[in-house]
Amino acid sequence: MIIRDFHKAKTTDRRVGAERWESVRLLLAEDGMGFSFHITTIEAGSEHTFHYKNHFESVYCISGEGSIEDIATGEVHELRPGVMYALDQHDKHTLRCRTEMVFACCFNPPVTGKEVHREDGSYALENS
Repeated sequence: MIIRDFHKAKTTDRRVGAERWESVRLLLAEDGMGFSFHITTIEAGSEHTFHYKNHFESVYCISGEGSIEDIATGEVHELRPGVMYALDQHDKHTLRCRTEMVFACCFNPPVTGKEVHREDGSYALENS
């Protein structure tokens, strides 16, 4: 059994971030679960384009309001507490946060915690 305290994890190297967002990785590849689990906070008024070419991601909105745009189709979906989305086609997308947003996210394959977003918004596939 794995037990982790979000508040303690925030003070370790499991907390990562970049411009206008941060993520606390509560489960990583090294934990052997087959997926990683993160709590991600994104600043109000920010916009981020991601394209996870090597990972599937599911995201549940805990708090905040914004939208997600599917770059391929131009479709825009509103995000608010209780809404989830799954990037089941490695969908390139843009998140727009009207307020600070907090998400619970799962990645498959799991991230190692050492990834950084590349220029195209993706993570390289790393060996764990």
